[in-house]
Amino acid sequence: MGIFEKFKIGFKKSASTFTSGLRDIIVKKEIDDKTLNEVEDYLIESDVGVVAASEIKEIISSEKIDPKKDTLNEVNIILKKYIIELMKPLEKINFFNKNEGLKILLISGVNGVGKTTTIGKIGKILKSHNNKILFSASDTFRAAAIEQLENWAKKINVEIVKSDQGSDPASVAYKAIETAKKNNFNYVLIDTAGRLQNKKNLMEEYKKIANVAKKIDQEAPHEVILVLDATTGQNVLNQVEEFNKIIPVTGLIMTKLDGTAKGGILIAVAKKYKLPIIAIGLGEKEDDLQVFSAEKFANAFIETN
Repeated sequence: MGIFEKFKIGFKKSASTFTSGLRDIIVKKEIDDKTLNEVEDYLIESDVGVVAASEIKEIISSEKIDPKKDTLNEVNIILKKYIIELMKPLEKINFFNKNEGLKILLISGVNGVGKTTTIGKIGKILKSHNNKILFSASDTFRAAAIEQLENWAKKINVEIVKSDQGSDPASVAYKAIETAKKNNFNYVLIDTAGRLQNKKNLMEEYKKIANVAKKIDQEAPHEVILVLDATTGQNVLNQVEEFNKIIPVTGLIMTKLDGTAKGGILIAVAKKYKLPIIAIGLGEKEDDLQVFSAEKFANAFIETN
């Protein structure tokens, strides 16, 4: 199955809902002010965000669509162009390539976003590019997280550094980075406890992990990846805001895009924060984490070939 097919199948719920809703609004050949306002409202309801929805409305208005053409198709072309122009600069297609030397990735996100599973899937893709991978089970807050990461390590045949539940997360990370440096690993993937801004102790531990990494490598962590859950809608904007305050986020992964009828949230995040989008999760299977492509996202989102 090609990557576009993956996107298309993964987006089936979101795309079919979005396209049919748009079709219901654009029933006339000519787009008047009332229709324009309805399109804008619909985009906002689809989690595209107020700013992007307003900009798209203005573009549709200024394009002066020819009534002799298929109006819905013309609007879809405008939408696709807007999405690609917005999101193309945020692609990070070389992220999973073979790395020379050691790269330390700090993976964060609130509980329930699929963070530990995403780490397993990242590890699998990195390994397929001949990288030597080490997992650091630094979510010592939950025994289940340690066990889950250990299962992933066995499944994809990579090494893991772990400790008991309740251990100091930073010490686990420190040990993992030391091990990786001595044994010529290419990547350390550090799992962290799912934290919210009201969990002050977990936030402090999160900062401490980054600080101990710097003791071994001043440039570390080389990437701070925030995992987001598309099904939580506009809440993801607050999560980006809060995590960015603690340690600047360098890349995003959006999971569960197959499980929402409002896939537009990724457009809202892109518009507001302009952070690199590394990959998107389109299902539960091991290979359902796909490297982000603006064009494939746009095509799948508006159901074009």
